Parts: sequence; structure tokens; C-alpha cells
Amino acid sequence: MKAILLNISAFLLLPFMDGIAKHLATEIHFIQVVWGRYFFMAFISLFVTYFFFNKHLIIPKNLYTQVSRSLSLFLSTILFFFSISIISLTEALTLHFISPVIVTILSVLILRESVGMRRWIAVFLGFIGALIVIRPGFTEINIASLAALGSGATYAFYIIGTRRLSMDSPLLTLVFTGISGAILISLVVPFYWTWLSPAQWFLLISLASIGSLAHLLMIISFKHAEASKLAPFAYFEIITNVLIGYFYFQDFPNKWIWIGLSFIVLSGMYISLRESAKKKKL
Repeated sequence: MKAILLNISAFLLLPFMDGIAKHLATEIHFIQVVWGRYFFMAFISLFVTYFFFNKHLIIPKNLYTQVSRSLSLFLSTILFFFSISIISLTEALTLHFISPVIVTILSVLILRESVGMRRWIAVFLGFIGALIVIRPGFTEINIASLAALGSGATYAFYIIGTRRLSMDSPLLTLVFTGISGAILISLVVPFYWTWLSPAQWFLLISLASIGSLAHLLMIISFKHAEASKLAPFAYFEIITNVLIGYFYFQDFPNKWIWIGLSFIVLSGMYISLRESAKKKKL
């Protein structure tokens, strides 16, 4: 029960980070927002780990996987922050939720896992859900919608990489992810830099603090329960996402987003529950 509460808390917090990012993207370039998210995440995670968990600050045992995993999350963040700078939070998150479907496909291609017919049907329904949201042929395909799908796809590579990092400490992984992203985005951000007001600096720090806290809660929750058992609770993110989108940006999902979201969520939950049941049999 403790793991579930921690996990739900993490996902209820994350939309606040996304909401701040969307607000800032109306004032500054979204690349600067990504920079703030990574730079202050690296600072906060390194500070906390150094002073309270310094035994975890060692050289990663699987450096290649750490790098590829961090790059996947970095690309996912850029694509997602770009998408929410144009489309609503809920539409972007709905399309991002295609990630469990992509993970299933990658599990076969990369991890050589066996996937039964029922999970392939769930994968198909997830893609149908994404098509309902985008509605190609009925509306003009928005590059931001494609970016949101891309963020889900690259996040799936991040999940696959995380699965292969059982040898490394979660805190080390968090620090490595933050530092890697901060270095990469710092090479790009000078081309998009504009001077920030004190309020914007405060929001950037708040954004990174919320993201770091959410990830810390996730790390702690995974210590008390398997990731496959906690995966369905990620959809609690929808609750605060819709509320923030409605009250702060006057965006409320239309019927097509709700229908597509239902397909994607049911597909993702079924895949997660099947993975959990499969692990119990092993």
C-alpha cells in the first residue's frame, strides 16, 4: 500500500511540472525550459545524493546503457515540452501514453520477450486510440501531436533501458540522467537564450524541484513493489493534468481525446497487468 501511495503521489505531481513548463513556453523558448528542467534537476539530485546517499555516487556498471537511456529521456523531454507549448496538456499526455504499447513491441525486438495474442490485440487497440486522437484525414495533422507521439516512443526506449539497469542504484541513475541532460542541453541553449526575470528563474527552479521530487517518490515506491505492479497507477497523472489544463489554460479535452484516451489507457493497463501476471508465474 505504501508503494502505491508513493507512486500515485509522484504521478499526481508531474502535471504541475508540465503546467509550469507550458506557461513558461509562452514567454521563453521551450529549449530554455528544458534546460531549466535538467540543470536544476542535476543540481538538486546531486546535492541530495552527495549529502545523504553519497555511497551511490560511483561509476555506473553499465555505462553504455546509462548513456542510451539518458539520451532517450532527454529526447522524450524535448519532444514533450515542444508539444505542450502548442497543444493542450491532455492531448499531449494522451499521445505520450502510447509508450506502454511501444515498450511491448520493443520487448520483443530488443529484449527477446515472448508476447501473446491478447497483448498484441492490446497493442493494436493502443494504436487505434492514438489515431482517434490525431484523426488523420479528418483534421490537419499537427507537428506538435506527432512530437507528443515521438515523446512516448522515445520514453519507451527509456523504460527498456531502465529495465536493463538492475545493477545500478536508482539514485545513481537519477543523478546520471540529470547531469547527462544538463550537459547536452547546455550545448544548445545559448542559441535560444533570452534573459530571464526573477519570476521566470523561480518557476524554472520550481519546475525542476517538482520533477525531482516526483522521481524520488517513484524511486522509493519501486523499492517496495515491482515496476510492473505499479505501472497502471501512472494513469493517475490524467487527473491533475486535466484539472490544470482546464483551470489554468482553459483547455478541456474534446470527445475524441476522451475516446482515444480510453483506448490507450485500457490498452496500457492490460499490458501492464499481463506483464505482472506473467512475472508471478516465473
